[in-house]
Formats: sequence, C-alpha cells, structure tokens
Amino acid sequence: MTGKETTMTLIEGHAPLTPDASIPVLDVDPYDETVLADPFSWYAALREAGPVAFIPRYNVLAVGRYEETRQTFSDHENFVSSRGIGFNDFKLEKPWRPPSIILEADPPDHTKTRRVMSKALSPKVVRTLMDDFRAAAEEVVDALLERSEVEGVVEIAEAFPTRVFPRAVGMRDVNPRHLVDYGAIVFNAVGPDNALRRAAMARAPEVAAWINAACARDRLTDDGLGALVYGAADEGEITPDEAAMLVRSFLSAGVDTTVTGIGNALWCFSQNPDQWEALKADPSLARPAFEEVLRITSPVHTFLRTANLDTEIAGHPVPESAKVLCVLGAANMDPEKWGDPEAFRIDRRPVGHMAFGAGIHGCVGQNIARGELEALLSVMAEKVDRIEPAGPARWRPNNAIRALDRLPLKLIPN
Repeated sequence: MTGKETTMTLIEGHAPLTPDASIPVLDVDPYDETVLADPFSWYAALREAGPVAFIPRYNVLAVGRYEETRQTFSDHENFVSSRGIGFNDFKLEKPWRPPSIILEADPPDHTKTRRVMSKALSPKVVRTLMDDFRAAAEEVVDALLERSEVEGVVEIAEAFPTRVFPRAVGMRDVNPRHLVDYGAIVFNAVGPDNALRRAAMARAPEVAAWINAACARDRLTDDGLGALVYGAADEGEITPDEAAMLVRSFLSAGVDTTVTGIGNALWCFSQNPDQWEALKADPSLARPAFEEVLRITSPVHTFLRTANLDTEIAGHPVPESAKVLCVLGAANMDPEKWGDPEAFRIDRRPVGHMAFGAGIHGCVGQNIARGELEALLSVMAEKVDRIEPAGPARWRPNNAIRALDRLPLKLIPN
C-alpha cells in the first residue's frame, strides 16, 4: 500500500463507489473478450445510456458520448492521471511498475517532462527522420510485392515500425518481439484483473528487464531521440533517472500503438477498395487517411481517470476516488459528432478525434506516429494497385488497445 493507510476493501484496486441515484446502471462487461473483439454494440449502449453510466461489474463510472468523454479526459484538475490510468488507484495500491512520469503524472510534474518530450518529438525533429522512414517503407513494400500473399500484421504492421523506430531512438539493442510485446503488456496492465492482465503480468519481469536495460544511456547512440532526452538531463531540465524513464516511455507507447495503427489502416483499405483508389489518385491524402483510420478503429480504446475531489459529470455528482472509464472508441463513433460514423471516408478530416487523447495528455508521440504512417501509406499508394483480403482478419483482445492479431492480404502491384 502507498499513500494514506486505509482498511477499506478495494475493488479492482480502487475504492468502492456508490453512484448517485440519477446515474443509469449498465450491466455489461466491456472487458469480455468477445466485446473487446467487436466493441461497437457496447459503444452504442454506453452512449444510449446517458452522458455517464455506472458499470457494476467493475464498480466504475463510464463516459462514451463525445462531449463528456472529451471534457472528462481533458479535465486534469478534477480527473487526474497521477492516480493511475487503469483500474488501480496508485494512492491506495502500489502499481506493478514505477508510474510513467508523463502518462501517469499531473502538473506541475507533468509540465516539466512533457516539455522535454515535446522538444524531442517536435515536427522539426520528425522531418529529419522522414527520409529514413520512406526508404525503409520502400524496402518493406518492395520485398512483399514479390509474394502472392502476405501476413499484414507481422510482415508490415510490426516489421516497419520495429525497423525505423529503434533507429530513431538510437537503440543499439533491438529485439522486435520484446518491443511489440512490451506495449501490449503495458496496455493490458491498465485493465481489470482478468486473464489478459494476468498473462501480461506473467511476461512482464522478463520483457520489462530487457526494456529497462535497453534504455540506459550507454546502450543508445549519441544522435537519436534518446540522446536528446538525456541531453535535457545534462542541461538540468530533468534528472538522469527521469531521462531513463522517459526513454522507457518511448518504447511503451511508441511501438505497439503504431503497429496497431498500421494494421488497422491496412484492414480499413482492404475492406474499402474505393478509398484505396481515392488515396492512389491523391497520395497527399495519406495523412488525413490515417486520421480517419484512427477515428474509426480507435487503437487506444479506453483509459481511466480518477476523481481527485468531489466533482460532477454533466450535472451528475461524482465523489472523490471514483474511477471513470473514458471510452475513447465510443466517442470516436458518436453520431452526434461525426454524422455517419461507420463510414470510412479518407476525405473526412476528423479534427478533434479522441484516438490521440485530448488536452495536456494528448499523445506526445503523435507527430512521429503520423510521420511513420504517412511514409508507409504514401509508398504503398505508389506501388500497390489493390489491397485484398486473403482470409478472415482476427482481432487480438487487449484491455486498452484494439489491434489485429492476423491479417492475411494480397498486395496487387501496379
């Protein structure tokens, strides 16, 4: 136990909650693996229930309408991240690893580390990486076009970012499997104590030890993103230990989410050949196309916040210590915001989607993720005439990520 001593019996690592009588009850398990694989009925039920609902299965509140989700997620004064972005309340229970000093932090601590990461991942820095991204994309795509069928998750979605991202960070040690699995472990860890989380925790000691060792300064080159972060320590902006933890954040949030975004993009285009034709006709749509992929598939589907004081959501009382499930995937499919949310349209330009979060906790790595996807989609639009399914896609259940496990494809060259 950390923080204040308590004798209360915790539920999923957080304080019990008795919801206000005005809040509707939604008897659903959003972490059932069948729901995680096909969440759209759950998203609709949550939005239909009201601006906020109570989920008795996990003793938490949940928001899924766009406006309430954006407001709750962004309100870092009332709904904090420093008590954990998962079910565990770090004020009441020790987390499985030292908390992220950027993802699981609030101002003023968050302001300091966010400034360092924003500088290291600025648009100016990402522009210097684009030639390498494009060259790697051409190598990956050219090799695959010699084949009649490919496995889209392993051979494209995992292969591309695990080739370019470690080079961008300046890693001397590269284990693609550990890089992908570490993200999956971290994101499963924010869920309830289910089979997915227990399996992740069983692998965590081995993979986390490798990740921590790979983040050490002497295991990085002096010209990568990691060196920029350690340079901030030299300037006294952060401590050397904080620098190591920020480099760890690169690896926990910078690989699996990009892998997921690429896989989901390939799935979207394989299911919507008219949109692939539109991208081929105008490759400058690669970036807005990626935004639409993010909106409609929501690679990060859910994060939690903790009420740090007695507050409210849409006029409904929310007591201090209440955990609130912010269902980003439901907000990204809210018809009140998006009109025809189930249509995949690369000309939509979905400004304000929640896939990268919002407010001070908007994804700090979104510039580099956009750069990677823009490079890959642009190259594919030039070289691939059609992307066709070669078998059924299979989704991989995860407590916070909606990713594909298998995606058999045919890539028909120009």
